[in-house]
Amino acid sequence: MYPFVRLIYQFFVHRNDAPLGPLDTHVSHHICWPWDLDLWRELNNGRTLTLYDMGRLPLAGRVGLIKALKEHRWGLTMAGASVRYRRRVRMFDRIEMRSRAVCWDDKFLYLEQSMRVRGEATSHILYRSAITGKTGIVPPAQVMETLGLEVATPETPDWVKAWTEAEALRPWPPF
Repeated sequence: MYPFVRLIYQFFVHRNDAPLGPLDTHVSHHICWPWDLDLWRELNNGRTLTLYDMGRLPLAGRVGLIKALKEHRWGLTMAGASVRYRRRVRMFDRIEMRSRAVCWDDKFLYLEQSMRVRGEATSHILYRSAITGKTGIVPPAQVMETLGLEVATPETPDWVKAWTEAEALRPWPPF
């Protein structure tokens, strides 16, 4: 079951935080609870993705995106993700999560998030996200304009370019 109470709690905790710019970092804190564990008593990989929602959605709120989504009846969808797991997260570990937009192109926003326990990085994720409207994908430039932001499209880092190029080679539909 989706942890709606945890998500509501994150919005509550960050309700008075200062607004963020489109490339600023949102920092949030979480706990790995017993129901987040897998058979090996560590944070389940699927729950990791769900916990990343707990940082990404308040980030969207602080940037002003949630308000724009509601006003324009837009949606927010994920179009791809790449996760790197490096360290175990155990029961009752306190997690610091960092969430930010890296860049965008003509269709997609690229977001990165990381989890840290006791200062050590445990996982990192890169998302390709899209804002959708009645006619399809809403260009990020239009989203920035709607948010009242005059921000040039940031340069795409090489590691993000390499991932998008590799994704373009991936067969679709799958076997």
